[in-house]
Amino acid sequence: MVSFALMIPRSEHVEVILGRLKSFPAVAILGPRQIGKTTLARQVARQAAGPVHWLDLENPADLNRLIDDPLLVLDELRGMVVIDEVQRRPDLFPVLRVLADRRPRPARFLILGSASPDMIRQSSESLAGRINYHELGGLGLKEVGYHRLSRRWLRGGFPQAWLARSNEAASLWIESFVRTFLERDLPELGLRVPSAALRRFWTMLAHWHGQVWKASEFARSFGVADTTVRRYLDILTGALVVRQLQPWHENIAKRQVKSPKLYLRDSGVLHALLGIGDMHALNAHPKCGASWEGLMLESVIEQLGLSNEQAFFWAVHTGAELDLLVPRGRHRVGIEIKRTAAPKVTRSMRTAIDDLNLQEVVVIHAGRESYRLAAKVRTVAASRLDADLGL
Repeated sequence: MVSFALMIPRSEHVEVILGRLKSFPAVAILGPRQIGKTTLARQVARQAAGPVHWLDLENPADLNRLIDDPLLVLDELRGMVVIDEVQRRPDLFPVLRVLADRRPRPARFLILGSASPDMIRQSSESLAGRINYHELGGLGLKEVGYHRLSRRWLRGGFPQAWLARSNEAASLWIESFVRTFLERDLPELGLRVPSAALRRFWTMLAHWHGQVWKASEFARSFGVADTTVRRYLDILTGALVVRQLQPWHENIAKRQVKSPKLYLRDSGVLHALLGIGDMHALNAHPKCGASWEGLMLESVIEQLGLSNEQAFFWAVHTGAELDLLVPRGRHRVGIEIKRTAAPKVTRSMRTAIDDLNLQEVVVIHAGRESYRLAAKVRTVAASRLDADLGL
């Protein structure tokens, strides 16, 4: 992982975290295991002023140091204190609250951990107003290079999958990650759901990728209550491996969709669960278009720095829809994602412009050039997303 840090610096994430550490006594980097949290923290530490202290709670020696009197141990540290795998000791959050309230502040805390509902609750209650969260996704297109878009699409953004010597090796790594995540990581986070049941559920979500959530259909397939499958969905969403894109509601005389759309956040995990191992299989698969949509959706959300509360989709039961709706101050921008090299203005786009009073619709496509289609519609080539999106 250290060598990877030298190969592809995640400079934009580093800049954001360093800026937030100036405003908050604690910053938490959240994301699934193996996504690169520790590597990113090392990059941040190299640019931090003053001493850096590292406590890895998977290291028995570091864990033992904090068992008897964590306040005494942490109170003596100055500069930046990095606490890795903090979900193993949620009882540390009240201690961190005491340390965060010291004046002047002799230390700031960079906390790394797998996201979970319990972790968010514990830290929010104890560190309200004192902590900022930074969700870390996989390697972005800008980080790996837009000329490697196809490889990033197929393998996903987990560093170990990206660096694998072949597509087959990448698939094997992702399969191992899925198994470990279900059998070890989720139980360690206190989520007592049989791994076989969650594996079936996650695979069913892969086949549902890009569609509106229907609890009743999932409940029927599993022979359980709607509330049970909803809990499964929230578990995987809280662990940052599934995205629930919320619907936008407008005061118009049309029946609008009110359930979220579901996406697996990493395209490599999606393809592993669907049994897709190479580009030929991907291009021939029925979920090819939905997979492309998910990749572009995650790329746009990351590039614009959107939180879950700033990204929506919009759809009405008569058929008009937008893949992504982004409120930008007093303006609204719609984004459509098309796996084509020659997108066209559709009736759905014009309906969205009129009904939602959009400033414009941006169509992200698989071609090479970005150009204007109509007065309020322009296209952006996926390979030029960073240069041409411009929202």
